[in-house]
This record gives sequence, C-alpha cells and structure tokens, in this order.
Amino acid sequence: MRTTRMTSTTARHLRRGVLQAAVDAGAACTSLDIDDFFRRDGESDIEWAPRRTAALRTCAACPVRAACEELALRDGEGDPDADEIVRGGLTGPELAAARDAHAVRLAVANAADRDTEGSLLDDLMAQRHALATTSTERTRNGKRIPPAIVQQEQNTKIRTLSVQIDQARSARRARAGWGVAA
Repeated sequence: MRTTRMTSTTARHLRRGVLQAAVDAGAACTSLDIDDFFRRDGESDIEWAPRRTAALRTCAACPVRAACEELALRDGEGDPDADEIVRGGLTGPELAAARDAHAVRLAVANAADRDTEGSLLDDLMAQRHALATTSTERTRNGKRIPPAIVQQEQNTKIRTLSVQIDQARSARRARAGWGVAA
C-alpha cells in the first residue's frame, strides 16, 4: 500500500480517528517489534542509544510520522526527565517539550476529539449530501423504477437526516451553553 506523506500542519487539523487510521494503515513500524521503541526496565544509556537511534531512523522515513507525533502529543506521551520512548520521530524529552510548546493547540484538538456531536454532525451531513447528489435511475428485479418514486424515497431519507442534523446541532449548542436555537 502506498501512503502519501502527511505534513505536521495536516496532522494538526485532523481528528483522532483519522490520525489513528493513517498510522494503522501506513506506519513504517508496523512490521517491527513495538518494544524496540521503548526503553526496557533497567536498560543502560549505552544499551538504549543504538535502539533509540534505529527507532528514530525508522520514524524519519515514515510517511505518517506527523500523524504519529500528533497522536503522541494528544496522548500526553513523553517525560522531560526520562529518555524512555521514541514516537513520531521524537524522544520522550522532545515530546514533552513539544507538548508544552503546543499546550493551547493540543487542548483545543483534544476537545474537538471529544466533540461527539460534531463528529455525528459531520457524518450526517455527508450522508445527506451523498443522498442529495445520487441519481434517481434505479432498477429492482430487472425493472426500471420510475424516477419520481426514487426521488420521493430519497426526499424522505433526506428529511430524516435533516431532522437528525438539527437535533445534533441543538445538542451541541446546548452543551456549549448556547441554549436551543430557534
């Protein structure tokens, strides 16, 4: 599978599910032992250094490194005082420093990841758009269905989706303290 290289700017604007799907589908480390990216208990600096270097080299060539880094930052990984992990091309102290530098942005991203009404709203609107742009040419059991009947069925489904969209918007507004919109 060929994966397009993801930029850090793109990764910052994506939701957690999309980032995780990108990492799951295209990470360079999927065929490697994940334990090679973590320092073992009691492992000396001399033992850890070559494994850390190899992990960093793997990350550097990874097409979804930016997505992995963004997930690590959102997950709060890395410790400023402990060099014990490599994720998204960064060591533990580097992750901690990046997390501190991007604290405000990460708080917003994590809030958006928890915005279930927003995710539902995006999904419902995509479904409605797909229905609205679908052809009315259909057949059942080899017979052509009159376009007016297909259009009527589509309109019913679109109305149902529109009601669900309104409900999701109202729930989102209420959760944000805006009250129910008229």
